[in-house]
Amino acid sequence: MCVGVPMRLKEIDYPVGVAEAEGVEMPVYLHLIPEEELAPGDWVIVHVGFAIQKIRPEEARETWRLLREIEETVGHA
Repeated sequence: MCVGVPMRLKEIDYPVGVAEAEGVEMPVYLHLIPEEELAPGDWVIVHVGFAIQKIRPEEARETWRLLREIEETVGHA
């Protein structure tokens, strides 16, 4: 199974950026999303270091809520 996680772009120096989620920052490659569609503060799905899709902030919040729910369920199994 492959998992992409929502991350917020903090910096962009296209085609690379710095993204943050849950207190973790990392460089991400932005090649798969056109430069003109990205701005600092945008949320993207990151998979193996590549931003693969831009998403709405609401989608990012809901995805993190679900990931935490899964973590709690698995952690108590």
